[in-house]
Amino acid sequence: MSPQLSRLPADASVDEASEILDRDGGLIAENLIDRDTLKALWADLRPALAGNEYGTNSFAGQKTKRLSSLFARSRQMEKLALNPLFLGVARAQIQRASAEQFGSQRVEITPNIQVSITQAIQIWPGESQQVAHRDDVAHLLPCPGPTNRVQIMLAMSEFSAENGGTVVYPGSHRWEADRSPTPEEAVATEMSPGSCLIWVGGLYHRGGPNRSPGPRTGLTMSYVRGNLRQEENQYLAVPREILREYPEELQRLLGYDICPPNLGWVDNEDPHRVLREDATVS
Repeated sequence: MSPQLSRLPADASVDEASEILDRDGGLIAENLIDRDTLKALWADLRPALAGNEYGTNSFAGQKTKRLSSLFARSRQMEKLALNPLFLGVARAQIQRASAEQFGSQRVEITPNIQVSITQAIQIWPGESQQVAHRDDVAHLLPCPGPTNRVQIMLAMSEFSAENGGTVVYPGSHRWEADRSPTPEEAVATEMSPGSCLIWVGGLYHRGGPNRSPGPRTGLTMSYVRGNLRQEENQYLAVPREILREYPEELQRLLGYDICPPNLGWVDNEDPHRVLREDATVS
């Protein structure tokens, strides 16, 4: 039987989605983002994306345009980042408690999560397939292992096998580190605008080749465990005057928070305090 990706409605439960991610490593959430939000994202991002150059190597894509710093470019990113299913699944997968020893006591500690990367990716006709990879390699994490990253790819245009829809290898997050994916294990993501691919950091995937007459556009972002470095430096990518426009929950998810037990403080205090306009760091 050919490998497949499970499809869930936008109102699916976090428990159901998390169970599928445990098993398959990826899923498609249909119609997760509404048309008005999608239209507003296009309006905010299209001009800068159109002006960008193609990548300069096979991994970035020599017929692929990329645009980053998306929280600085569009307030619509809030709706994706705080989507109940995506955020809920990210918390369920990543925020798993570990027991640590403090003297004679065994203490359970639950990490927080933070935004790692944001990027619009536009694959143009003639692009070749990307090499299959795991996103966990960014943090040199062993595989198989606990989930430390959950990523989403929002279809801003149609995704198909012909136009470069993201290719995934279901179940590969459970493979040993030295096992390579084969073409027979690949599934090309096919979804309509507003639908999303959600996957864990240990899942093999790649950008597909574009054999169609038009570009394929997606928008990706990820959450990682709070004690890992952000792949995209959000402290520099999002100016504070823009960051202050977002709700506190999202400000903390962008890195202005303490990861338990005590990682990321400023002057022995919660780093979120620097976002108050009158705050100073001594």
